[in-house]
Amino acid sequence: MAVKSFNPVTKTLRFKTVADFSEISKKKPEKSLLRPIKKTGGRNSYGRITSRRRGGGHKKMYRLIDFTRQKRDIPARVSAIEYDPNRNCYIALVVYLDGEKAYIPAALSIKVDDVIVSGEAVPVKPGNAMPLFAVPPGTDVHNVEINPGRGAQIARSAGTFCTVMAKEGDFVHLRLPSGEVRLVRKNCYAVIGQVGNSDHENIILGSAGRSRWLGRRPSVRGMAMNPVDHPNGGGEGRSKSGGGWQHPRSPWGLLAKGQKTRKKKKYSNRLILSRRNKK
Repeated sequence: MAVKSFNPVTKTLRFKTVADFSEISKKKPEKSLLRPIKKTGGRNSYGRITSRRRGGGHKKMYRLIDFTRQKRDIPARVSAIEYDPNRNCYIALVVYLDGEKAYIPAALSIKVDDVIVSGEAVPVKPGNAMPLFAVPPGTDVHNVEINPGRGAQIARSAGTFCTVMAKEGDFVHLRLPSGEVRLVRKNCYAVIGQVGNSDHENIILGSAGRSRWLGRRPSVRGMAMNPVDHPNGGGEGRSKSGGGWQHPRSPWGLLAKGQKTRKKKKYSNRLILSRRNKK
């Protein structure tokens, strides 16, 4: 994928960049794989905001993505590469030999008419899904499961990948995109290769309106609020409240900007071999 820039005719266009969508081969999605999305504006069932700075945005339909790849040893042909408004990577429409259609996140080098398959004894090539115990060490993988059969939960965004480091007993050492080295059960499935659309990180929105199209609302600084609304609010001048130096906190009083908030006895600590922020 290439990134398209513009002549600076206006201030907005000076820095704005968009994807050229050269990899997209089909514009209209598969109707049988579409579902409606109900917008919440970041509110829960009680109408209270639980996720701030969300709301508005363009109307869109959800594409059903197959993160489990449960159809084992059945080849599927890549019918099209499509744009998905719900994620930053492209999706591939695959058609299995029995006629069933499904969407999967498109790997970096996957193309139309490629044949992919899921199983234990499949070739190690981009787009194929296989359990971690069958993946050679040093191989890059994405769409990795944490619990067998639950579906991919790790390395799903554009351009990301994990690296299989080693195998030990019932676990595989996996280096995550953050740099963390983690133990993952060897019978968890993963897809070979890197997630496509790796140039997504180079896209610059360039305007506030473009953020609103994505459903992102403006962010207000805590210091600009009143004391009732934020721990940093209030004061005759600029202050962090309380008179003296206080560590920045969220509106709910949680420490922010560097202070450790992770539970010391979190159950998954035993699965982490090397933390991402290890000095």
